[in-house]
Amino acid sequence: MTPQSDEDEVWRQIVASFNETAGDDPADRPWPDRENVPDGQEPTPEPEESDEPRDETREEPSGDEGEDHDHDHYIPPPPPPLPKADLVTRVAWTALFGGPAYLLLAAMLKLPMDPWIVFTAVASFIGGFVALVVRMGDGPPNDSGWDDGAVI
Repeated sequence: MTPQSDEDEVWRQIVASFNETAGDDPADRPWPDRENVPDGQEPTPEPEESDEPRDETREEPSGDEGEDHDHDHYIPPPPPPLPKADLVTRVAWTALFGGPAYLLLAAMLKLPMDPWIVFTAVASFIGGFVALVVRMGDGPPNDSGWDDGAVI
């Protein structure tokens, strides 16, 4: 047999078995008992494998207790405060958003837009963008010394 005829035979078998049902259907498997959860209770996730044995004798809280169940939820710490921006950065952000915002509002409210007003709004947008890009500081920190290793 040639390799081409072997491949043709494999394709014929695939086409012939196209409408056959699979022998191991996932729908035929029974539902595991550990997946059954009583109404009103959230399922507990399975812990990762560890050397410690699991304690499966814990008591389920009754519904009539007035306890707060938030003790088992993660509460993140408050975020650190935002850094204070200097005057140049605040002016650059204001120009970046203020120019297009003024043009949008003036167009929506049908305010007169003289050419110098349009030029000022576009120039403020471009100037704010350039100022923010120049002040980004992509380089290494100033206190890193002469040999700061690999800089990505």
